[in-house]
Amino acid sequence: MTILTSESVTEGHPDKLADRISDAILDAILAIDPNARVAAETTLSVGLALIAGEITCRGYVDIQKIVRETLREVGYTKSEYGIDATSAAVLVAINEQSPDIAQGVNRAQEADSGEEYDQLGAGDQGIMFGYACDETPELMPLPITLAHRLTYRLSELRKSGALPYLRPDGKAQVTVAYDGIVPRQVAAVVVSAQHDENVNFAKLQQEIESQVIRAVIPERYFGPHTKLLINPTGRFVVGGPQSDTGLTGRKIIIDTYGSSAPHGGGAFSGKDATKVDRSASYYARYIAKNVVAAGLARRCQVQLAYAIGVAHPISMAVDTFGTGAVEDEVLARAV
Repeated sequence: MTILTSESVTEGHPDKLADRISDAILDAILAIDPNARVAAETTLSVGLALIAGEITCRGYVDIQKIVRETLREVGYTKSEYGIDATSAAVLVAINEQSPDIAQGVNRAQEADSGEEYDQLGAGDQGIMFGYACDETPELMPLPITLAHRLTYRLSELRKSGALPYLRPDGKAQVTVAYDGIVPRQVAAVVVSAQHDENVNFAKLQQEIESQVIRAVIPERYFGPHTKLLINPTGRFVVGGPQSDTGLTGRKIIIDTYGSSAPHGGGAFSGKDATKVDRSASYYARYIAKNVVAAGLARRCQVQLAYAIGVAHPISMAVDTFGTGAVEDEVLARAV
């Protein structure tokens, strides 16, 4: 048996909240200037949101307004949560993109070819991975898929009022036992859900088990020895940016494949498409997903590497872990 564990966090987790704010800023800028260069970084603490980064665009967006709207959407609307949409201090420290970087992005080394896809260069060097497998309809690994479903369910029940004592912060972790490459059983589930002060702990545990864990994870994955750990410290009232500083880009494994695939280290949120940390990772996933969807492999990992100012990858590798219908080199050439 092989054991794999993956985690996820709710939209109100401080790091994921920072990601969401950075992406909201990016979306607003791209709406007025699709060719903008954006690297928006968010730091969150008690009563404070600091937005820093490098942005070059034609037009103006109200960053303070975007931050407050995002806090409100997620559910940070009470001062007792440590940060709230109305009273939070929002500090903005934005510079333009470095001209040294811009000259390589705006005109790639290959630009003289005249081809459309040779014009823009990569915004940095780096390594990116894409992965897919046939464990779930989403062609994603089962542990990260279940973990995401659990945290989505926590937010859903909080926002609908079905579990009114829930607060925005929360986490989930799922451990799966594999027989070869086939997931057989969930070995352990951990759910930590932020809650109001006076909630009955036994009631919280019972409702999280019935309305979250067993509502999300198919019964066939439970066994007699499956461990369920719900708020294992016994109390989770203080959360969000009040308990942990939130930073953009600190949940890169959650944003990808959990423990099932490597990661090149670059984060996604707040970055326009010239940042290959994001765009190349998305396209590597697109390639891997289509290899598996076409029945050419049960597992597929695509690795790309880029150099700053160069339009095309400087290397590419495909690995199907022995599950391919054809040789990996054949797939790599086809890609």
